Amino acid sequence: MTDFVKVARAADIPPGARFFYDFTEETVIVFNVDGAFYCIADLCSHDDGPLEDGRLDGFSIQCPRHGACFDIRTGAVLALPATRPIPHYAVKVENGDVYVQSPDD
Repeated sequence: MTDFVKVARAADIPPGARFFYDFTEETVIVFNVDGAFYCIADLCSHDDGPLEDGRLDGFSIQCPRHGACFDIRTGAVLALPATRPIPHYAVKVENGDVYVQSPDD
């Protein structure tokens, strides 16, 4: 069974914003893109560096260290030097609260 954890109020993550949440094993980034929420691990698969300051362009986030790009909807690699996808997690919004699939499962 997938556990979802409340991480924020939707109003606290306006469109275009990102929000960080620390689980036991992993830090995640929640994005609001035009009112839809997406969540990825804060971890570039190329060198394990953080994506937290990466440039977001549509659904693509670029690693600030070496330029690898990932799709925030799926974790898929969009540009080298990364060759492996990054973890992504399901997000749901209920009664104004944002819930993320726990990576600790």
